Amino acid sequence: MAFFKTLAIAGMALGGLAAVPSAALAQGAAGGDVARPAGAAFGPTYADLASLSDAAELVVRVQIRKATALRPERAPGVAPGFARLYIEAQTVALIAGRSGVGAGVTYLVDVPLDPRGKVPKLKKREFVLFAKAVPGRAGELQLIGPNAQLDYTPALEARLRPILTELYAADAAPRIIGISDALAVPGTLTGESETQIFLATENRSPVSITVLRRPRQQPQWGVSWGEIIDSAARPPAPETLRWYRLACSLPAQLPSNANLARDAGERRLAAGDYAFVRQALGPCERQITKG
Repeated sequence: MAFFKTLAIAGMALGGLAAVPSAALAQGAAGGDVARPAGAAFGPTYADLASLSDAAELVVRVQIRKATALRPERAPGVAPGFARLYIEAQTVALIAGRSGVGAGVTYLVDVPLDPRGKVPKLKKREFVLFAKAVPGRAGELQLIGPNAQLDYTPALEARLRPILTELYAADAAPRIIGISDALAVPGTLTGESETQIFLATENRSPVSITVLRRPRQQPQWGVSWGEIIDSAARPPAPETLRWYRLACSLPAQLPSNANLARDAGERRLAAGDYAFVRQALGPCERQITKG
């Protein structure tokens, strides 16, 4: 894939410095676990990694060369028990990105102090950064959120690759921003109906959900990602970008103003079919990001 760029350090142009005002991270235990935020019981979920990857201009693997703790007066807003560090790091690889990155980067990150109240030793440790370049400041990066530095492991990179492949594809599933309309139409037989739910997307590309009910059969549903509404469309596979777009963006209930039916029974049918789809998608579980 052209957007995956494993870069040899020799020959790379200098670029990228990183600055994040409040990245409250917990460092992973020795052995390569993904870094966790304070209070998180587990590592990042699929939704966490998809959210970070979607928001990042650059996904970079780095090795720390130097970490300098900032004086309190130069680090406003740091949470108790944390320290703000100015990091100088060597680029190991640009995992994915919409722009280039140089041989060395710098950035700011908040890290929790160890049990003795000391700053943890980060030199030579490797991390994955979800960041953006700071315009006009070569060599400077800004992390895109509080938990945008994760302890690098091959397992983490293996989880990221499919997500990034889908995100950078020409036909990537669009961001869902709401529900435009929903309409349930009863059939001629008792228990027969079809519900169409039209979604609003950030780039205005058409996406619709169809729920079909037939007598003595389980309801069937699917998603059409284009102009043509396909009655044979299937649900998205779990832990894919299409699943993430729906499970992590759709509201919990069908908005009343999106329900076009006037008949009370048809309105209940549309709302019930929407609830059926939400339940089938399952929860959008997160550990280190917010929806």
